Amino acid sequence: SQCCRLATNACILDLQVSSRTARSEEDRDTLWDAWGSWSECSRTCGGGASYSLRRCLSSKTCEGQNIKYRTCSNVDCPPDAGDFRSQQCSAHADVPYQGQFHEWLPVYNDPDNPCSLKCRAKASGHMVELAPKVLDGTRCYTESLDMCISGVCQVGQSALDHFCFWSGVPCLCPAVAGIGSSNPVRG
Repeated sequence: SQCCRLATNACILDLQVSSRTARSEEDRDTLWDAWGSWSECSRTCGGGASYSLRRCLSSKTCEGQNIKYRTCSNVDCPPDAGDFRSQQCSAHADVPYQGQFHEWLPVYNDPDNPCSLKCRAKASGHMVELAPKVLDGTRCYTESLDMCISGVCQVGQSALDHFCFWSGVPCLCPAVAGIGSSNPVRG
């Protein structure tokens, strides 16, 4: 998806849209049903993701995306909550892998695919990809605010910066545009 990193007060400067472009976007949007309600957040704390869907009303292909995301539950988790990636690996402990049950430990900071769920069997050390993508809101890297959304590492920055993304469509600032924008992404 296409992403825009915006400083808190620089949004309007970075997103000037000509009236011609605005009209074509308006025409394009008439082929779509209204955006649906936001889904439940993928996490209860630590930063997660929520999505909204819309349906194409045309018998032809609609231009644009049918899904948009925003962050949610941007409050710190309690210290005893545990690591989100670790929780996802542990959830596979009661599922046999090659005929045996394993205690799974998370594999962090995979440079090739940070948003897949790779875990290591505690006893054998055998590393396995248990899922092609982690749950939305999982950190891409341990020392980063970057977050996996729909299997793709989305770049975050800090609680003071806004980061808008809208699945392949140029993003718009929440303060300016409303529809088609996301809430600010916080770590």
